[in-house]
Amino acid sequence: MTGLLRRDLGRLAAAAATVPATARAQSGPPFRIGYSMSLSGGLAANGRSSLLAHKIWAEDVNAKGGILGRQVDLVYYDDQSNPGQVPALYTKLLDVDKVDMVTSPYATVMIAPSMPVVMQRQMTYVSLFGSGTNETFKYDRYFSINVGGDDIKGTYASGFMEVIGMLPTPARSISILAVDNEFAQKAAESMRHFARQKGLRIVYDRSYPPTTVDFTPTLRAIQATKPDVVFFASYPPDSIGILRAMSELRFSAPLVGGGMIGPQIASVQAQLGPILNNLVSWDVYSPEPTMDFPGIKEFQQKYRARAAAEQVDLLGNYLQPFAYAQMQVVEQALKRVGKVDQAALAADMHAQTFDTVVGPLKFSALGEWVEPRNLFVQFQGITDGDLEKYKRPGTKVILAPAKYKSGTLRTPFGQGG
Repeated sequence: MTGLLRRDLGRLAAAAATVPATARAQSGPPFRIGYSMSLSGGLAANGRSSLLAHKIWAEDVNAKGGILGRQVDLVYYDDQSNPGQVPALYTKLLDVDKVDMVTSPYATVMIAPSMPVVMQRQMTYVSLFGSGTNETFKYDRYFSINVGGDDIKGTYASGFMEVIGMLPTPARSISILAVDNEFAQKAAESMRHFARQKGLRIVYDRSYPPTTVDFTPTLRAIQATKPDVVFFASYPPDSIGILRAMSELRFSAPLVGGGMIGPQIASVQAQLGPILNNLVSWDVYSPEPTMDFPGIKEFQQKYRARAAAEQVDLLGNYLQPFAYAQMQVVEQALKRVGKVDQAALAADMHAQTFDTVVGPLKFSALGEWVEPRNLFVQFQGITDGDLEKYKRPGTKVILAPAKYKSGTLRTPFGQGG
């Protein structure tokens, strides 16, 4: 492929595109990596920022001569955040475009429908933010760029349990509220597992449909139980609704947070400002000294310089470094193996440790991380929605796991933070 294929996202939902390659001197045709990505629809915010991270990686690699002497081209299609689009797009990538490698879309719901196509073609597959995707398939050429391990129930809420142990007065009761989707239900089950194990009394435990918009009645019901700890497992629209409702109700408890997706995103941080104070939430990265991995600052500098023009997340503090790491794994395996051999690449990925901008990582037999790294961070000292503070340590301190701890717990949540 010698040109740059661009498409108008508003008019053409599934047109392919490639990253432009520079310095075309090479020993063969471009090395083509194919995938679908949510560039429109409900998952587009994270999908488009992941794509920018991929482009930066390809430009970095091509500037150094490419992979195996070949320049890298990214061939991607917009899956419109629609899982039903995914199988056909991967079939086209492999059978028509004949890409050399495939990587995954963003999110479990989009990765799962690609698996049968990838498995049928026996491709080595590096995924992005899939949660327990391979539990069912058990495909030995699958590798996950996410912070979880093989046992979600036994690992996800372990860090939150560490934070509960930091409370000045031992917690006795907990309430659990989770949206009715796969991720949130797994997160809630993990919290139940640890609550039972540690003798915490569950005083409220409910699920709610994804279409819920008014959380006031639910929060009043939780408030009536006077829990010491409140654990939410929610998606971005729900998280915003819950946190705004809590602010209006002046909801207070010693510890509030859990598996909330949304507070990690720059636009949500700008929207909510001081409402986030003292919230303890699941996360994957924070610019704290304990996570100053080689290459992370350089990547974020490049990403932030282009984020506004690309109309994506302005900070790159969430999945964006992981999208870059996703391609670093492919790059390092290819360089070690020395050729495009799917079986040999999978064997290498199982055997080796990878050095990435999100730190060193090694894969288990299921393709998850051997050492899980579910972070629980606390928002502290927030007075407004200005995002500059999130580029520095001290605003989103890491409380757990202990290996990455960078601050101390502040309590309670509410009452002005």
